[in-house]
Amino acid sequence: IHLSAPRYTIFSNAIPLGKPSPLSARAVAALTVPGLHRVDRGLYLQVSAAGARSWICRYQLAGRRREMGLGACPPKDCSKSLAAARQAATEALQLVERGTDPIDHRRTQWALDRAQSTTFREAAEAYLKIHTPSWSNTKHAAQWRATLKTYAYPIIGDVSVAAITAELVRQVLAPIWSTKTETANRVRGRIEAILDDASVRGWRPKGDNPARWKGNLEYSLPRRSKVAPVQHHRSMPYQDVPAFWRVLQSRSAISARALSLLILTATRTTEILGARWDELDVDGGAWLIPATRMKARKDHRVPLPGPAVDLLRTLPRLDQNIVFPSARAGKPLSNMALLKMLQRLDMPVTAHGFRASFRTWAADEGYPADLCEAALAHTQDRLIEAYQRGDLLERRRRMMAHWAAHVTGSPQAATVTPLRPAAP
Repeated sequence: IHLSAPRYTIFSNAIPLGKPSPLSARAVAALTVPGLHRVDRGLYLQVSAAGARSWICRYQLAGRRREMGLGACPPKDCSKSLAAARQAATEALQLVERGTDPIDHRRTQWALDRAQSTTFREAAEAYLKIHTPSWSNTKHAAQWRATLKTYAYPIIGDVSVAAITAELVRQVLAPIWSTKTETANRVRGRIEAILDDASVRGWRPKGDNPARWKGNLEYSLPRRSKVAPVQHHRSMPYQDVPAFWRVLQSRSAISARALSLLILTATRTTEILGARWDELDVDGGAWLIPATRMKARKDHRVPLPGPAVDLLRTLPRLDQNIVFPSARAGKPLSNMALLKMLQRLDMPVTAHGFRASFRTWAADEGYPADLCEAALAHTQDRLIEAYQRGDLLERRRRMMAHWAAHVTGSPQAATVTPLRPAAP
């Protein structure tokens, strides 16, 4: 049957004369020959060679012929199945008459139903499944789950991700915004990322994110600077580092050796504790930290100054590959090992703070900013990275030798010349 509208055509059996009558349930039940059998306007019964029976709606839209499955047709309940198939085919053909593709319409409806049934907890797990492999810090995913479980899930965990509003996000954050401001802001950022991902997946409408700060939550929550001023990692003035170094060298614990290497190389705690012997070229004075363990996800070459080489050569090979192993076989020192060493020495600083000590010293000694940032493995401006593709290893080697001389109080400090005069 070809309807008058040129955009669509609804198929029927090729019968030369007359209009074929719809089949009864008894007639449909008797259809056993493999093939496609017309049952009603646009409705067909498909019988496979193996005897499986299913309903098909055939139509044509904008010159494109399509077939849409309507489900199985069990022989024992043919009457009920036929009625449901006729209703589904009628609704599909009504969509065709309006210029809407029934298959596309069904997919959209499935997506909407999925969105309405997807909870925030499920959206969060979907986000973590995708992003966890890209995080250099292996404990990052655990931190995400812990904060979401503690603060977000009790309020919005079982709420449809499509129904999350700014008020619900505010209810999550308000109880801890003034008392645990840094944690609260991290939770806010994590909720924002999860909701953005849910929008891309089609689980919630695209548009403004209810967890976004600017132009949104900034009006219902006080600024972080008003309730909790920014606190940097506690660092040691670089002038005091040589005296601390002498105290540190009196300790024989493996954590003291790890902290010593951290100070000499200005690396991060996780990079030191994750160090492997096969990454180190002790004779060549270089350490290649693989991208998988770097915050910026890029390989980082660290020049090893003389004192660092001497330190590594004195370390016992207690583990086949781990440079700083813990008492547990096959495991490196924990993240708390260096902090506990500092506490035992009654030092109110953090291990990460020695990076700030180095950076301040380097600036006072007149070293260029790009050299200092390369030593700290900080992410550079993308435009700079596009043209500056080297890692300045040899220039950094001279700078780190100068730093090591300062740290250890070596006379070499008087013989190493900065790359440019120190700022007045």
